[in-house]
Amino acid sequence: METVILAVVIAVVVLGALGGLVVGSRRKKPLPPPPTSVPDITAPPAEPHIGDEAETPRDEARRTIEEVDLPDGSAPAAVEEPPVLEVPEPTAGRLVRLRARLSRSQNALGQGLLTLLSREHLDEDTWEEIEDTLLTADVGVAPTQELVDALRERVKVLGTRTPQELRALLREELLKLVGTDVDRTVKTEPEDRKPGIVMVVGVNGTGKTTTTGKLARVLVADGRTVVLGAADTFRAAAADQLQTWGERVGAHTVRGPEAGDPASVAFDAVKEGKEMGVDVVLIDTAGRLHTKTGLMDELGKVKRVVEKHAPLDEVLLVLDATTGQNGLVQARVFAEVVDITGIVLTKLDGTAKGGIVVAVQRELGVPVKLIGLGEGADDLAPFEPEAFVDALVGD
Repeated sequence: METVILAVVIAVVVLGALGGLVVGSRRKKPLPPPPTSVPDITAPPAEPHIGDEAETPRDEARRTIEEVDLPDGSAPAAVEEPPVLEVPEPTAGRLVRLRARLSRSQNALGQGLLTLLSREHLDEDTWEEIEDTLLTADVGVAPTQELVDALRERVKVLGTRTPQELRALLREELLKLVGTDVDRTVKTEPEDRKPGIVMVVGVNGTGKTTTTGKLARVLVADGRTVVLGAADTFRAAAADQLQTWGERVGAHTVRGPEAGDPASVAFDAVKEGKEMGVDVVLIDTAGRLHTKTGLMDELGKVKRVVEKHAPLDEVLLVLDATTGQNGLVQARVFAEVVDITGIVLTKLDGTAKGGIVVAVQRELGVPVKLIGLGEGADDLAPFEPEAFVDALVGD
């Protein structure tokens, strides 16, 4: 029995010794490197610790915008970059470009007249075709008759007609109709005060608000300072559109609430223009209203309220040249209320209807002062009778 107990004790001791050797050998083996962890792209980035490393200028700017708390504990407002001001094309360069565009336009009026006048025999049927060509181009009945009578007399005296002689003859007679002896200057510089005040009127859809914005560019390009009055409160987009035009060239825009009183906006625009000491205030007006008040009554009110500050220097009527004789109906109504002093013809690039220049001047007794030939921001320029007629008759 003692022998058995002794044998068990010896076996336990031997097994303990062997176990210690195995554990010791395992501890001596180098541990494998920890597995490379795959970053979790869905986890939020760790918070930076100030002082770990120097901030770059970019980091500092970002911290200035994103991490600095306002005194009241509210989150900082988004920092808006100031709009980049555009440099409008000066008037001289604009005129050169518009002359070139007019001369490139394919014109049915001038070419049609020259073709008819070049016939060997000008009988009554030919003269009727000449009249039809002029009427189709919206020259108007009375101016057409005057031109045909003048051409009949000149051709009879001239006798043999070369293409060059016909072109010179037609150019001379068309210039008489268009008129070269009227003042086409847009009055924006009154001698005794500042600012000059210009009101822009016309039916919506003729490019009235766009024309007001383009006119601001023309004035800024000539070194003038401008305030815009968004008195077209009928259309929600009109004030936004006008303000965008102003921001592009650094012109301040005065606006009121949607469907607000247009006369109040116009009054405030002139008031702020005087306080700021600007050169010109341009007032864009509504082409229609959603109230029961008549449009013309509202325009008359705007005019009267503005004139509490100072007289209007210009009232420009914007007409779409492509509307032709329909535009004359609109022009008559506006002229009865607000004393139109000048006309702006937009979309004159379709010169097949170029006779509207003659008709509208004859109808209203006021000159075309500005023309627009396209959608570009600088496609508005003073009207030049010689350049216009040259474009009609060609080289």
